[in-house]
Amino acid sequence: MDGQAMFGDLRRPLGLPRQFTLQAFRKAAPVDSQSIWDLVLERHQQRMTVRRADKAQDNLRKLIEATFRLANKVGFVSMTLRDLSRETGLSMGGLYGYIASKDDLAAMVEDMIHLLGGAIPHWFTDHQDADARLDATLRGHIYLTELLQPWFYFVFMESRMLDASQRQVAKAAELQLHADIAGLLRDVGALATEQAELLAGHTVAAMQDWYVKRWKYRHKKIAVEQFADDVCAMTLRLVAKT
Repeated sequence: MDGQAMFGDLRRPLGLPRQFTLQAFRKAAPVDSQSIWDLVLERHQQRMTVRRADKAQDNLRKLIEATFRLANKVGFVSMTLRDLSRETGLSMGGLYGYIASKDDLAAMVEDMIHLLGGAIPHWFTDHQDADARLDATLRGHIYLTELLQPWFYFVFMESRMLDASQRQVAKAAELQLHADIAGLLRDVGALATEQAELLAGHTVAAMQDWYVKRWKYRHKKIAVEQFADDVCAMTLRLVAKT
């Protein structure tokens, strides 16, 4: 199956009821913290010289997870391939079987966030009411960031330090999310374009707080369902008042 066909599968409606739980979302979502490695390999195997899929997926997972750990410790810009070699146990020669440079790893992560972010609104097109589509889309985004928190955190923290082409991918992903939410907000209420754009910006920032500062909510013993309920209710209240 090629990347376009895989993307088509990712866009199918999930058939979830309104105000679904994380558990229900986890069962219905096409990608989670385990299955994402299949998708990464599917989309990027052509750039690798290693052809054994099982070995390639295992080592690719080691490389990306090590990248997340090292980026948190020293920053992605300061991280070197030798750091990756030590962290993963792969030789320098072994690394080059998967990547030409560390930027290839960043590109893979950026690609996943861009791909999945573009798929989220399609997961809830089976909801008839505009407010239900908005609620489900916000909730789905928050739950996906819970399942893939290191991926979203990396893009948020490191994208400004990447090269120009990768920064553009990260910006495009956020602008698309912003546009999708603004469109849903206009569907729900009679909002002018500027009002919808501003409210979409506030909503995106609220959702980002979950995966960027998740320690804060863990400390306060706030579960992801409670956080999602509050963001959705707050956004719908603001639409009604605008």
